[in-house]
Amino acid sequence: MYEFIKGNIAELTPTTAIIEAAGVGYLINISLQTYATLENQSQAKLFTHFIVREDAQILYGFAERQERELFRLLISVSGVGGNTARMILSTYSPAELSNIIKSENAALLKNVKGLGLKTAQKIIVELRDKMLGITAMPESSTGLSLNSGIFDEAVSALVMLGFTKAASEKAVKNVITEAPNAPVEEVIRMSLKKL
Repeated sequence: MYEFIKGNIAELTPTTAIIEAAGVGYLINISLQTYATLENQSQAKLFTHFIVREDAQILYGFAERQERELFRLLISVSGVGGNTARMILSTYSPAELSNIIKSENAALLKNVKGLGLKTAQKIIVELRDKMLGITAMPESSTGLSLNSGIFDEAVSALVMLGFTKAASEKAVKNVITEAPNAPVEEVIRMSLKKL
Protein backbone atom coordinates (compact mmCIF):
# COMPACT_ATOMS: atom_id res chain seq x y z
CA MET A 1 0.00 0.00 0.00
CA TYR A 2 2.78 2.45 0.93
CA GLU A 3 5.98 2.20 -1.13
CA PHE A 4 7.94 4.64 1.02
CA ILE A 5 7.50 7.47 3.50
CA LYS A 6 9.77 10.49 3.32
CA GLY A 7 9.89 13.26 5.88
CA ASN A 8 11.43 14.67 9.04
CA ILE A 9 12.49 12.34 11.83
CA ALA A 10 10.39 13.42 14.81
CA GLU A 11 11.60 10.64 17.13
CA LEU A 12 14.09 7.81 16.78
CA THR A 13 14.81 4.78 18.96
CA PRO A 14 16.67 1.58 18.06
CA THR A 15 13.32 -0.12 17.36
CA THR A 16 11.03 2.65 16.06
CA ALA A 17 11.04 5.88 14.10
CA ILE A 18 8.35 8.51 13.93
CA ILE A 19 8.49 10.19 10.53
CA GLU A 20 6.50 13.38 10.01
CA ALA A 21 5.27 13.55 6.42
CA ALA A 22 2.68 16.10 5.27
CA GLY A 23 1.74 16.88 8.87
CA VAL A 24 1.14 13.24 9.82
CA GLY A 25 3.44 11.33 12.20
CA TYR A 26 3.94 7.72 11.13
CA LEU A 27 5.12 5.25 13.77
CA ILE A 28 7.38 2.86 11.87
CA ASN A 29 9.06 -0.26 13.29
CA ILE A 30 12.70 -0.44 12.21
CA SER A 31 15.67 -2.79 12.50
CA LEU A 32 19.05 -1.91 13.96
CA GLN A 33 20.44 -1.76 10.42
CA THR A 34 17.99 1.04 9.58
CA TYR A 35 18.57 2.70 12.96
CA ALA A 36 22.30 2.86 12.24
CA THR A 37 21.57 4.60 8.94
CA LEU A 38 19.14 7.14 10.45
CA GLU A 39 20.95 7.79 13.72
CA ASN A 40 22.48 11.18 12.89
CA GLN A 41 19.96 12.28 10.26
CA SER A 42 17.14 14.83 10.48
CA GLN A 43 15.23 13.52 7.46
CA ALA A 44 14.56 10.02 6.22
CA LYS A 45 13.12 8.05 3.34
CA LEU A 46 11.98 4.64 4.53
CA PHE A 47 10.82 1.87 2.21
CA THR A 48 7.82 0.43 3.97
CA HIS A 49 5.93 -2.80 4.40
CA PHE A 50 2.40 -2.50 5.79
CA ILE A 51 0.92 -5.41 7.73
CA VAL A 52 -2.79 -5.51 8.57
CA ARG A 53 -3.88 -7.99 11.21
CA GLU A 54 -7.15 -8.47 12.99
CA ASP A 55 -5.86 -6.61 16.03
CA ALA A 56 -3.31 -4.18 14.56
CA GLN A 57 -2.00 -2.26 11.57
CA ILE A 58 1.79 -2.16 11.60
CA LEU A 59 4.27 -0.28 9.43
CA TYR A 60 7.82 -1.60 9.07
CA GLY A 61 10.41 0.67 7.50
CA PHE A 62 13.83 0.11 5.97
CA ALA A 63 16.52 2.55 4.88
CA GLU A 64 17.40 0.32 1.91
CA ARG A 65 15.07 -1.42 -0.53
CA GLN A 66 17.25 -4.55 -0.29
CA GLU A 67 16.63 -4.87 3.45
CA ARG A 68 12.88 -4.62 2.83
CA GLU A 69 13.09 -7.39 0.25
CA LEU A 70 14.95 -9.56 2.74
CA PHE A 71 12.26 -8.79 5.34
CA ARG A 72 9.57 -9.82 2.85
CA LEU A 73 11.39 -13.06 2.12
CA LEU A 74 11.59 -13.82 5.84
CA ILE A 75 7.89 -13.20 6.52
CA SER A 76 6.97 -15.38 3.53
CA VAL A 77 8.15 -18.35 5.61
CA SER A 78 5.31 -19.88 7.62
CA GLY A 79 5.83 -19.20 11.32
CA VAL A 80 7.94 -16.06 10.82
CA GLY A 81 6.07 -12.85 11.64
CA GLY A 82 7.09 -9.22 11.28
CA ASN A 83 8.67 -8.92 14.72
CA THR A 84 10.66 -12.12 14.30
CA ALA A 85 11.90 -10.96 10.89
CA ARG A 86 12.88 -7.60 12.39
CA MET A 87 14.70 -9.40 15.23
CA ILE A 88 16.62 -11.50 12.68
CA LEU A 89 17.58 -8.35 10.72
CA SER A 90 18.62 -6.66 13.98
CA THR A 91 20.78 -9.59 15.05
CA TYR A 92 22.51 -10.19 11.71
CA SER A 93 23.39 -7.80 8.94
CA PRO A 94 21.95 -8.72 5.54
CA ALA A 95 25.40 -9.97 4.47
CA GLU A 96 25.71 -12.18 7.58
CA LEU A 97 22.17 -13.48 7.19
CA SER A 98 22.74 -14.25 3.52
CA ASN A 99 25.89 -16.22 4.42
CA ILE A 100 24.09 -18.09 7.21
CA ILE A 101 21.31 -19.14 4.86
CA LYS A 102 23.62 -20.01 1.96
CA SER A 103 25.88 -22.08 4.25
CA GLU A 104 22.78 -23.67 5.84
CA ASN A 105 23.94 -22.82 9.37
CA ALA A 106 20.68 -23.37 11.29
CA ALA A 107 22.55 -23.56 14.62
CA LEU A 108 23.73 -19.97 14.22
CA LEU A 109 20.36 -18.72 12.96
CA LYS A 110 18.51 -20.18 15.96
CA ASN A 111 20.49 -17.85 18.24
CA VAL A 112 17.93 -15.16 17.39
CA LYS A 113 15.52 -14.58 20.29
CA GLY A 114 12.23 -16.39 19.69
CA LEU A 115 13.56 -18.57 16.88
CA GLY A 116 13.76 -22.31 17.41
CA LEU A 117 15.84 -24.82 15.50
CA LYS A 118 12.89 -26.09 13.42
CA THR A 119 11.94 -22.56 12.30
CA ALA A 120 15.59 -21.75 11.56
CA GLN A 121 15.85 -24.87 9.41
CA LYS A 122 12.59 -23.99 7.67
CA ILE A 123 13.89 -20.48 6.85
CA ILE A 124 17.05 -21.97 5.36
CA VAL A 125 15.20 -24.58 3.29
CA GLU A 126 12.66 -22.09 1.92
CA LEU A 127 15.04 -19.17 1.30
CA ARG A 128 18.42 -20.59 0.26
CA ASP A 129 17.51 -20.51 -3.47
CA LYS A 130 15.81 -17.11 -3.19
CA MET A 131 18.84 -15.44 -1.55
CA LEU A 132 20.64 -15.10 -4.89
CA GLY A 133 18.81 -11.83 -5.63
CA ILE A 134 19.74 -10.19 -2.35
CA THR A 135 23.02 -8.32 -2.44
CA ALA A 136 24.96 -7.40 0.66
CA MET A 137 24.50 -3.97 2.14
CA PRO A 138 27.52 -1.98 3.30
CA GLU A 139 28.30 -2.17 6.98
CA SER A 140 27.87 0.93 9.11
CA SER A 141 31.13 2.85 9.44
CA THR A 142 30.02 5.29 12.12
CA GLY A 143 32.20 5.24 15.20
CA LEU A 144 31.17 6.66 18.55
CA SER A 145 33.32 7.10 21.62
CA LEU A 146 32.25 4.96 24.54
CA ASN A 147 30.03 6.65 27.09
CA SER A 148 27.24 5.73 29.48
CA GLY A 149 24.73 6.91 26.86
CA ILE A 150 25.65 3.95 24.64
CA PHE A 151 25.19 1.55 27.57
CA ASP A 152 21.81 3.06 28.53
CA GLU A 153 20.56 3.19 24.94
CA ALA A 154 21.61 -0.39 24.21
CA VAL A 155 19.98 -1.72 27.39
CA SER A 156 16.81 0.26 26.65
CA ALA A 157 16.65 -1.15 23.11
CA LEU A 158 17.06 -4.73 24.34
CA VAL A 159 14.34 -4.23 26.97
CA MET A 160 12.02 -2.88 24.24
CA LEU A 161 12.78 -6.00 22.21
CA GLY A 162 11.53 -8.16 25.10
CA PHE A 163 14.62 -9.08 27.12
CA THR A 164 14.84 -8.61 30.89
CA LYS A 165 16.77 -5.59 32.14
CA ALA A 166 19.24 -7.70 34.14
CA ALA A 167 20.08 -9.97 31.19
CA SER A 168 20.34 -6.97 28.87
CA GLU A 169 22.73 -5.13 31.20
CA LYS A 170 24.95 -8.20 31.56
CA ALA A 171 25.13 -8.76 27.79
CA VAL A 172 25.82 -5.07 27.04
CA LYS A 173 28.59 -4.93 29.69
CA ASN A 174 30.25 -7.99 28.14
CA VAL A 175 30.06 -6.47 24.66
CA ILE A 176 31.41 -3.08 25.77
CA THR A 177 34.31 -4.86 27.51
CA GLU A 178 35.11 -6.79 24.30
CA ALA A 179 34.56 -3.86 21.91
CA PRO A 180 34.86 -0.57 23.83
CA ASN A 181 34.71 1.62 20.70
CA ALA A 182 31.71 -0.06 19.07
CA PRO A 183 28.80 2.22 18.06
CA VAL A 184 25.49 1.66 19.85
CA GLU A 185 23.89 -0.31 16.99
CA GLU A 186 26.83 -2.73 16.95
CA VAL A 187 26.69 -3.07 20.75
CA ILE A 188 23.00 -3.99 20.47
CA ARG A 189 23.63 -6.41 17.59
CA MET A 190 26.48 -8.16 19.46
CA SER A 191 24.40 -8.26 22.66
CA LEU A 192 21.54 -9.94 20.80
CA LYS A 193 23.93 -12.73 19.83
CA LYS A 194 24.81 -13.25 23.51
CA LEU A 195 21.23 -13.35 24.80
